[in-house]
Amino acid sequence: MCNQEGLPVFSDVLDASKRLNGVARKTPLLESDLLNQRIGGRLLIKAEPLQRTGSFKFRGAYNAISRVIERDGKRPVVAFSSGNHAQGVALAAKLLGVPATIVMPSDAPAIKRNNTAAYGADVRLMDRYGESREEIGADIAKTTGAALIKPYDDPNIIAGQGTAGLELAEQAQMMGASLDAVLICCGGGGLTAGSTLALRESHRELPIYAVEPEGYDDTKQSLDAGERRSVTIGVPTLCDALLAPTPGVLTFAINKTLNVQGLVVTDKEALAAMAIAFETLKLVLEPGGAVSLAAVLSGRVETKGRTLAVIASGGNVDPAVFEKALAQTAI
Repeated sequence: MCNQEGLPVFSDVLDASKRLNGVARKTPLLESDLLNQRIGGRLLIKAEPLQRTGSFKFRGAYNAISRVIERDGKRPVVAFSSGNHAQGVALAAKLLGVPATIVMPSDAPAIKRNNTAAYGADVRLMDRYGESREEIGADIAKTTGAALIKPYDDPNIIAGQGTAGLELAEQAQMMGASLDAVLICCGGGGLTAGSTLALRESHRELPIYAVEPEGYDDTKQSLDAGERRSVTIGVPTLCDALLAPTPGVLTFAINKTLNVQGLVVTDKEALAAMAIAFETLKLVLEPGGAVSLAAVLSGRVETKGRTLAVIASGGNVDPAVFEKALAQTAI
């Protein structure tokens, strides 16, 4: 049901929600009295680390692969990912009964590499800085006939990720919360674009922010400029899940059209947010999954007397990084 430009629309998110019903978890919208006291307002956290595979990526992967099977029958799939999309594709493929090959950077966190293999995927490691994962994935698809499941720039992926925003809107309403802003962790922009599609249906003027790590603010730069911009790959960051150097063509078009704004946080702020989430909510976040919460806690948006929601996107963190986070002092 995409529009004339090939962009997904709200009805695609609704269709994805039906496909995911009984398969994906409806993750909770958490609230902490201590966090509310801390910000002087009300803060709701959509806990996607509690999703199957530990991140929102399972939503889009299952929706996309089920669509491929519906169209072409059962065929192999291939994907490239630093870890969360990899795990989502691996499990979705297993549940749907098709083989999966995943191209992953050799420096991806061990927990993500190991889990991807444990879900049954064939993991192909590559050099993040010396090889092109896109070219490797395209070559595998060409030689094996596998369907390429992109990490974010695909209408079915975007629609699947949008089910997180759809649930957020429904859960906030059930909690009697009138939202003043929503902040979403952003890499390639699929979660932001899909969730914004869902949220805009019931919240036309709601401020929505895409939050990125320092050095990888390609979406913010692009939104500010009104055109897609790229950042330099190789800037050190702990937010391995958010390293897309350029927004997707489809994701940027949606986020630009729906007036998404960009915010940036530091690694230190992300680590502190991880510690605070664990202390107050008993929720484990990875650095990239904590940037939306970090933007609230570090004062990137006004909080006093307001109701804010964040989508915490993932919790697949290596123990050493989590230990580093817990050693942080509060923001």
